[in-house]
Amino acid sequence: MAGLAKSFGSGAMTNSIEEIDNVDAFFVTGSNPTENHPVIGSRIKKAVRSGADLVVSDPRRIELAEEADVFLQPYPGTDAALINGIMHVILEKDLQDEEYIEDRTENFAELKEVVEEYNPARVEEITGVPAEKIKKAAEIYGRADRGAIYYAMGITQHVSGTGNVTSLACMAMMTGNVGRESTGVNPLRGQSNVQGACDLGGLPNVFPGYQDVTDEDIRKKFADYWDVDGFPEEPGLTVVEIFHACEEGDVKGLYIMGENPVLSDPDQKHVIEALENNEFTVVQDIFFSDTAEYADVVLPAACFAEKEGTKTNTERRIQKIRPAVDPPGEAKPDWQIISELAQAMGYEMEYENTAEIMEEIADLTPIYGGIYYDRLEDERLQWPCQDRDDTGTKFLHEGEFARGLGKFHPVHYQPPVEGIEDEDFTHVMMTGRMLYHYHTGTMTRNSKAIDEFESDGYVEVNEQDAEKLDVSQGDRVKVTSRRGEVETYARIGNTVAPGQVFMPFHYAESPANRLTHDELDPEAMIPELKVTAVNLEKA
Repeated sequence: MAGLAKSFGSGAMTNSIEEIDNVDAFFVTGSNPTENHPVIGSRIKKAVRSGADLVVSDPRRIELAEEADVFLQPYPGTDAALINGIMHVILEKDLQDEEYIEDRTENFAELKEVVEEYNPARVEEITGVPAEKIKKAAEIYGRADRGAIYYAMGITQHVSGTGNVTSLACMAMMTGNVGRESTGVNPLRGQSNVQGACDLGGLPNVFPGYQDVTDEDIRKKFADYWDVDGFPEEPGLTVVEIFHACEEGDVKGLYIMGENPVLSDPDQKHVIEALENNEFTVVQDIFFSDTAEYADVVLPAACFAEKEGTKTNTERRIQKIRPAVDPPGEAKPDWQIISELAQAMGYEMEYENTAEIMEEIADLTPIYGGIYYDRLEDERLQWPCQDRDDTGTKFLHEGEFARGLGKFHPVHYQPPVEGIEDEDFTHVMMTGRMLYHYHTGTMTRNSKAIDEFESDGYVEVNEQDAEKLDVSQGDRVKVTSRRGEVETYARIGNTVAPGQVFMPFHYAESPANRLTHDELDPEAMIPELKVTAVNLEKA
């Protein structure tokens, strides 16, 4: 997230998973770890049952809410107001860490000026969270010696996503909960190796290691090493921007690796139109995905168990993987496919093995400067790891931040793009994952046992709404937004509040992202997938 990066370097967990055991107070928001990150979720539950305090903030009554000392259930898209309200109480109760603020941060006066406007009564009006619960949550987190924040895409996938994360960073800094063991601001990564993809250049504004593409010296370093003429001075496009550019004819070729945007990206109709308008599309994947239906060429890739390399997990730990079986048919590891394609296009990209690639990463990427295959056999290494003598970094920002002083970036609450102000759209829809399927189901829905257990999509409906609509458990319902409609099964209960619904996005038969809109956070360019105005009716 752009705002967080100014103080925190990148969107990575500041602390390690094992540190969960010694946290005094957890603040879990916009994340459902027992379903989406079950190893971490179970560890949090164990710590809470051993005496740690827990505050959970989520529009849905998730499983972890039953373990919480305080459960906050805000209206979708009101997170910034809620966090400001908690900071307001922390200041009112004098729970901030004045010494930490004085020694390690700047711009605190500006933060105080903003959060002063968010007293609990006003925040209750915005969020629907009772003022007394806001005060209790603030006291739990503010009084803890070791407070740790855990969040995920329930916080980031909003037009205010950058501001939400920045607010969490402010709350951690004002209480001195960054740069120490069992504290920190910890985003939980959603897929295997998504951290490694970001670390090693899978973002449009940075080279590997979060080295800025606008820096002339950085561009020259990579151009010289790779023996090319140079690179563009401006950042590239994000995923949603790319599909807009395809539709407008500004992008004419797409190379899609291990991604299924027809199901995962917002406004499915628009994504499909962009793919149909695109001149040439290549999809490289381990299964024939929904997106592959629109490809001119499909390249069969090897899966994780069929190749050698490394993955970087959510706690910044680099893990060595080895092949258990050979790739089937003509499938090859991604690095071999890319190398052969580069050579066919006239660039001599020749590697003998993945160890050689890892050595190149260490040469070019300071935070990976000490990561080599021979070390990964015996050592547990987390970046930053600058050289061979560096044993890695268990938690970030000990002593000082990457930029020196941590800078407070206060933000005001910004409402979601879509509300339910008119009679055509009576509910707010949220989307997300569920325990048994993984992202767009490209892998898990090809597992017979898993797919039989959860073989179809559903929409969670509050029992009060279900009674008004005469909808019973398992009934077929139609969910309609400004962009399309989907039929699926009703799952009735109290997980969602009245006036709200939730759909998992794993299912091609009932694609939740046919309904979502693609308005973007102006800084991080992340779409607002978590708040969509919909109507609900019995099918």
